[in-house]
Amino acid sequence: MGGKGLDFKHKEVINITDGKRLGFVQDVTANLETGVITSIIVPGNNKMLNIFGGGNDIVIAWEKIKCIGEDVILVEI
Repeated sequence: MGGKGLDFKHKEVINITDGKRLGFVQDVTANLETGVITSIIVPGNNKMLNIFGGGNDIVIAWEKIKCIGEDVILVEI
């Protein structure tokens, strides 16, 4: 399972543990030395607070990603 960071943008993230829709991928983090993606970032629930620096984003480690589809990423958190 691999891919380019830009391919993750605009994909919906769903938690397979409870079926909850977490949101859409906002960003990815990577190891700058190896170029390997280490996590994806989904905005937190309270989007209005994020505008004012409320930083409640959900950071999902690469190991928690179970399946990457054309439109959806399934995670287990």
